[in-house]
Amino acid sequence: MLLSRRSDPGRARGIQDLGIAKLIRYLLSGQQDDLEQSILCFTEAIFLPLSWHTCPLNIVETFNSIAFAILHRARDSRQPEDFTSCITYLRYLHGRCREVAIDFPSPVPASLVIALAVRGDLVPGYVYQGIEEMADLCDELLNSDSSIELLTIPLTLFARAASAHPKGAFSKRIQSERVINCLRRVSIRLPDFHEISSAFSQCLLRRFTATPLGDDYEEGMAILNKIITFRGPGDSPSPYRRKALERAAIFADIQLQVCGKPEQLERAIYHNRVLLDEIPLDDPNRPMYIRHLSRLQRWRFNGPSVTENDHSTPSSTSASMQLPSFRDLILDLNPVNSVNSRSMATFYKHFDALKWDTIKCLTDVADIKDGVEYCRQLLASHPGSMLAPLARSALCDLFSRAFECTNEIKYLDEAVSAARGCIDATDPSTTSHFPSLLDLISLLSIRLYLLQRGEDLDELMQVFPIAAKHDISKLVGRFEVSCEWAATARRYGHPSILAAYDCAMSSMQACLTFAPTLDGQHSRLVTICVNLVTVPLEYTSYQIVRGRLEQAIETLERGRALLWSEMRGLRASIDQIRLADSHLADKFDAVNRDLEMLALAFSPAPNNPVDNGNSDTKGMDPYSHLVMRKQKLLDDRKKLISQIQALPGFDTFLKPPSFDTLRSAALHGPVIIINHCKWQSAIIILLHNSPPTRVFTSHDFFKRAKKLQDQLLGERKKGLESVQYEDTLRSVLKELYDLVGRPVIEKLNELNVPEQSRVWWCPTSVCCSLPLHAMGPIPSDVGRPRYFLDLYIPSYIPSLSALIESRKPGSQSFKKPSMLLVLQPDASMVEALGEMQVVQAVKTRVTTLIGATATPSAVLGRLQDHQFAHIVCHGILEPGKPFDSSFKLYNGKRLSLLDVVRSRLPNAEFAFLAACHTAELTDESPADEALHLAAAMQYCGFRSVVGTMWAMADTDGQDLAGNFYKSVFSSPGRGQGVHYHEITAEALRDAVVKLRKKRGRGMTLERWVNYVHYGA
Repeated sequence: MLLSRRSDPGRARGIQDLGIAKLIRYLLSGQQDDLEQSILCFTEAIFLPLSWHTCPLNIVETFNSIAFAILHRARDSRQPEDFTSCITYLRYLHGRCREVAIDFPSPVPASLVIALAVRGDLVPGYVYQGIEEMADLCDELLNSDSSIELLTIPLTLFARAASAHPKGAFSKRIQSERVINCLRRVSIRLPDFHEISSAFSQCLLRRFTATPLGDDYEEGMAILNKIITFRGPGDSPSPYRRKALERAAIFADIQLQVCGKPEQLERAIYHNRVLLDEIPLDDPNRPMYIRHLSRLQRWRFNGPSVTENDHSTPSSTSASMQLPSFRDLILDLNPVNSVNSRSMATFYKHFDALKWDTIKCLTDVADIKDGVEYCRQLLASHPGSMLAPLARSALCDLFSRAFECTNEIKYLDEAVSAARGCIDATDPSTTSHFPSLLDLISLLSIRLYLLQRGEDLDELMQVFPIAAKHDISKLVGRFEVSCEWAATARRYGHPSILAAYDCAMSSMQACLTFAPTLDGQHSRLVTICVNLVTVPLEYTSYQIVRGRLEQAIETLERGRALLWSEMRGLRASIDQIRLADSHLADKFDAVNRDLEMLALAFSPAPNNPVDNGNSDTKGMDPYSHLVMRKQKLLDDRKKLISQIQALPGFDTFLKPPSFDTLRSAALHGPVIIINHCKWQSAIIILLHNSPPTRVFTSHDFFKRAKKLQDQLLGERKKGLESVQYEDTLRSVLKELYDLVGRPVIEKLNELNVPEQSRVWWCPTSVCCSLPLHAMGPIPSDVGRPRYFLDLYIPSYIPSLSALIESRKPGSQSFKKPSMLLVLQPDASMVEALGEMQVVQAVKTRVTTLIGATATPSAVLGRLQDHQFAHIVCHGILEPGKPFDSSFKLYNGKRLSLLDVVRSRLPNAEFAFLAACHTAELTDESPADEALHLAAAMQYCGFRSVVGTMWAMADTDGQDLAGNFYKSVFSSPGRGQGVHYHEITAEALRDAVVKLRKKRGRGMTLERWVNYVHYGA
């Protein structure tokens, strides 16, 4: 029993000593009665009527003792009241410690952190109330000279508390900057304590999930990588490795969802693959992660869709899963029903019910209304939960689905209101803000179409720019929104048309960089070609209508031959740069060569390390290596371009060419540009010494041109030698003259362009497949029927820049060029040897590769030292795979389009491709990209090329080649001030005219219309 109270000062010390003795015996024996007695002793000592101010050290010691004892009792009893008392004493002590210097066995801030942490673990609400105080206390501990042993427990408990969240509420608390900064210091002080590092990464992940800006991604991933790569005794991994792998995958997923860049996709695939390898086969969540990884891999090759309604978190929904009962889910929200013991399966049950994939399957309006009620109750009962943003979005989806099922405008109005609510409730810096904007755009567009209300148009035009310029969104998404904005603005005559088109054009080229290789970029282009092809044509059309012809030409040039333009930029001349800064020129040239080598690879060699030791790509698959390597090179190249543009006189280097530059394409004759557009098609004639001129087209030009292409390609598939194809071709040429030829010829006459002038066709869209050079016959009262090529000397170009590039000075000379003749005949090419003899008889040096000597490597090697090339073989067209198009050489080996593109031929001037399909576009390839063998020959160095629009008749090769080369090499005045390759267009025209005049040998239209000239 306690001693009776006395007034002498020694009494307090005796009581305190007794309490300490009781406490020590409790610590040794664990007798609960000793602990209770010690607490009573310390309490009596505190309340003795003594002048404590005369000996402040005693009262501080006593408070420390009772706090220590109560803390032990609280740990045993788990009573919140004990923790509250303990914390009260410790707070008092913490204040007195600053006044009285005393060395406690355990620092008071450490004990207070422990008490706050344990109370928070016992009563979840308290952890949030005390976390800021714990951060201040931990900062104080970190600033002290306390040993690691004394710091470990309180700092670990603080980290654990900071990363904790209440059970059952589906919430994730975002800690303040003060708490985050303290955690950062703790993890630095105790780097080997993975529990602390793991907790810190969790806090960073939560903040990054809500606001994916700043350095949280880099810092969080660096921490997680240390845990993932840790190896202890016996090569044992960290016990926190699985958690670290999961968080790394989520970090990567969110980063991908924010921006959608190619390197971010590869990181997401890598981290999710590593995580999947760690998950046991019998883990119930493994199928969920497999589906998520499959989705990422599909994204790699097909790209993301802006309408894709998916979340970064993997879902457990399966095709066979029954639709949810929203009434049961409402009951599940009741706190009485185990709300504090949620499992992952329960969470995903709610998660899946809120997904669009689930909602779109609902057909009963009663079920939809139950879903609405469920979402509203979820938001009311768990407003700060992880599911709250999904519930707000689901409300919009449910009302939208109700409208789809009933066509009742009231549901559409509710959906619009719900979409607005999502936007208002969402921070613009979060990942869920952009999808909410898309929902509102979609719904307002539907209502505008149905009701034609001006207020809906006004609101749309306010939302479009926000979405199109949204920082936290995928590039492809912003591009597609910009396209929709432009189309809507134009449809309703809104003044934001120019701003919308400019926004779309600024992000168009960047969409292609998602794939690392040229072949992959083509696949990407096909996937999103509708907008990539039509937007430049539509913007050009709008500028033409407004009379801005010069700007229209600039716009169209930016949107044509995107792949060739990108590749041509990698071969930009650095001669002038070298004069200004040779070191910078060398670095730029090296980066360009590396990028070109990477872009022209179909797939990486497994044993070819392309990461140069970059730790960021270790462990990734070969395709990921390519993506990461390309992004690094693109970043380096961008910096180098900025440095070059800063040099005096290089401010326009690699910037889109101006009209003054583009008009030089018409230096030797007019360029006729055809813009095929659904809004309004137009033809522009570009001259080098006067403003561009518009040729007005018929109101039905768009549909008629498309119909002509369909007719021509449809009959061609049935066979070139059929009567039906001949009749179709004749009909197409006649209508094409009426549609294009007549107005163009009339305008050329007005512009005083004399007959027999060189002209260049620069068609777009379906017009790329139409034989513009052979339009006719031109009505005449006398003489033989004439066609367009009888009046002018026509050539084709994929872009104005390509023509300008083909005229740049180089190693070309006015001397007779040497020629490489490549011949690979077979039983179906009986006239090939005759063609060979004709070419060999040309008055110039001819090197012949035939049979076993005509291998792909031999051909590419000998092209290096010859200016002219004449190739006689089979041309192979691969539908849908333009880079597989090829020349068939010895023993069936192929010289592919990609092989040609890879080569660099500085001496090349002219190539005659006497093979099938060399200027024919493959099915599914965007026409404006001009991905055929003739264009590839131009890219690798040939300034002029003759190709074929379809299969070539073997019987025509000898006569055509003979007349062609006779015109090139035998005509008087050749080689005197005119390069030989510049004569080839006229020589082809003359040879084709002679071929057309042949009688009695079954000469058909398709045989002479087939041949086309590309380039200078």
